[in-house]
Amino acid sequence: METAATAASASPLTYRDATDADVEALVVLVESAYRGEASRTGWTTEADILDGQRTDAEGVLEVIKAPDSRLLLAEREGVLVACCHLEHRGESAYFGMFAVRPGLQGGGLGRAVLAEAERAARESWGVTEMQMTVISVREDLIAWYERRGYRRTGRTSAFPYGDERFGIPLRDDLRFELLVKPLGGDASEGAAEGVPAARP
Repeated sequence: METAATAASASPLTYRDATDADVEALVVLVESAYRGEASRTGWTTEADILDGQRTDAEGVLEVIKAPDSRLLLAEREGVLVACCHLEHRGESAYFGMFAVRPGLQGGGLGRAVLAEAERAARESWGVTEMQMTVISVREDLIAWYERRGYRRTGRTSAFPYGDERFGIPLRDDLRFELLVKPLGGDASEGAAEGVPAARP
């Protein structure tokens, strides 16, 4: 696993918007970060709460083609290492489909991608807030976002039980909780925090 030290000395990240040609690689990346035994290499796995797929080619292509939407890729020396989806929703942007290659988690890569996403959303659309939904039982993941400046709202929405496009639930208490963060003068503030780089 990449450590903070190796991350610091690694090649710089480059960012670009996804195209149709990236769909297959993106499906592999997202699935590897969240589903199956391979996902357990990292800490973002959902293998203990969800089985089945996390996404598919149709879903990824839909995101790429959607208006007011960007699927941002992070690459290192031309190799896809992370991605996230940004959607413009009025004064806010929605952040989702966040995946970091499991073997590279824990070295600050996720922090860098999140900070870039916040910067890009603010610069592209002039939004003042970032929103996301996280499965409410993912306390470790929510805590990571809180250290990046996100706030739990207590506002929840139902998990789509019965729709296997979103996975096969292994428990009956799954819900999404809305997290929000104001995008003020320095959207990358959270990325510079002095917190242990033990998460994405």
